Amino acid sequence: GSTRITPSMLPLVALDQDAIDRIVATVPGGARNVQDIYPLAPLQEGILYHHLSAEQGDLYVLQTQFAFEDRERLEAFAQALQAVIDRHDILRTSVVWEGLASPVQVVWREAKLHLEEVRFDPTAGDAVTQLRQRFDPRQHRLDVGQAPLMRLAYGQDEANRRWVASLLFHHMALDHTALEVVQHEMQAHLLGETARLAETVPYRNYVAQARLGVTRQEHEAFFRDMLGDVDEPTLPFGLLDVQGQNHDIDEARQALAPALDLRLRQQARQAGVSVASLVHLAWAQVLGKVSGRQDVVFGTVLMGRMQGGEGADRALGMFINTLPLRVTLGQQGVRAGVKATHARLTALLGHEHASLALAQRCSAVAAPLPLFSALLNYRHSATGADAASTSAVQAWRGIQALEGEERTNYPLTLNVDDLGSGFSLTVLVAAGIGAQRVCGYVQAALETLVEALEQTPQVPLYRLPILPASEREQVLVGFNATQAEYPLEQTIHGLFEAQVQRTPESLAVLHRGQRLTYRELNERANRLAHYLRKQGVKPDSRVAICVERGLD
Repeated sequence: GSTRITPSMLPLVALDQDAIDRIVATVPGGARNVQDIYPLAPLQEGILYHHLSAEQGDLYVLQTQFAFEDRERLEAFAQALQAVIDRHDILRTSVVWEGLASPVQVVWREAKLHLEEVRFDPTAGDAVTQLRQRFDPRQHRLDVGQAPLMRLAYGQDEANRRWVASLLFHHMALDHTALEVVQHEMQAHLLGETARLAETVPYRNYVAQARLGVTRQEHEAFFRDMLGDVDEPTLPFGLLDVQGQNHDIDEARQALAPALDLRLRQQARQAGVSVASLVHLAWAQVLGKVSGRQDVVFGTVLMGRMQGGEGADRALGMFINTLPLRVTLGQQGVRAGVKATHARLTALLGHEHASLALAQRCSAVAAPLPLFSALLNYRHSATGADAASTSAVQAWRGIQALEGEERTNYPLTLNVDDLGSGFSLTVLVAAGIGAQRVCGYVQAALETLVEALEQTPQVPLYRLPILPASEREQVLVGFNATQAEYPLEQTIHGLFEAQVQRTPESLAVLHRGQRLTYRELNERANRLAHYLRKQGVKPDSRVAICVERGLD
């Protein structure tokens, strides 16, 4: 019933009356429609940064496509989703930042799901593809200043006699676990069983926990101890772009063999560590090999619900956080490396509410270079057994989930779904690297790690290979099958100069957009030869070369 919000009503944020009035003015209905105002959680701040800095689109707008047998089932779906929005504060939340020292989120008392009808062009192909392309997050954005941070775009797919829809939602409002809660509550609404749902847990509880728990000074001391002497970023495959604006993404999925799953869990139990620790160490092995480092840093996704307070497991909102993990490889033995990785992960959990920006500032990597460009998301996922229950079949009758996608701003991400009895790997990597290739590296790293734990636990980590047998064969044998007819009376530089005479303007060297023709390359080679001769170099002299990869 308040007609004006005052500073004393907002215990989680320090705002003067003028700032509060400006914030309230952004909400339809004014103060009567404002339920709460409080700060952003750590990862929400990071996601907002990427939202504001993106020149086009927003990688954190996620979408899932659905098909409906008729308009009635579509409307039932929308009503069920609106019922979930009405129950949970985070789904009625907008974000305000202009003119403020720090951004805040504003909970509306009422926020209606935005519905947008789309008409498909029958000559432009599949309706679902048209829908996905129209709302491609590389070009499309959601207005995060308006609640709810989701919308439902739908249209009639006449060719297939159905309706299709794309549910767009912003990652600032929902994480992976929250989506499962939304599905559970929508199912209850579709079955008319909402009275059985537990009381909702406000997202403000988590924000308070994150803001009022471990102090900033304690966070800084921890990350300075872990990262203070790290002065170079870990850039697998040389991938540097962590803004997510300049790369298409290749995606691949792969299930681990049941035998490997059992061996991993057995070795984790024997070592007294979590399976997640083994996966983190294997991922570090892969990153070390493809970045040329024996001391690596990568981002790991922390669930955030462990210390989120009572009921956090059924709360909606962005609970997860991304923080850096440092893993030292090199001469360290395999078993010692497992123990050290587990200890560092355990310590990191005590700081799961710290901001990534704070952690990165504690390293010696100078901005604007990123500290890391690869991410690991290890998550315990439902096996889907409940989806086959009689009540679930009844609730979702006539509604089919088609596909969805998850993206981050990182050019290399490994998602590991722990199904309880089985693992599923999903690799997202900048196009040109090969997502399936990286899946192969991860599986090989896990296999060699578990084999070493079983047989040679003292072997140094650097000696564990990550190449699958097929790629090892290609590197050692296939690439070396270079037998060719060769004029033994001619020298290599003689052959080269003959090629210069034949095609002087043809492309000889291409490196990152820089080009040299055969004529230009020959001229550079001649200049180098004259220089070496002046230094006293003669035929059969040995000259050491130390140079970065490039035209030189």
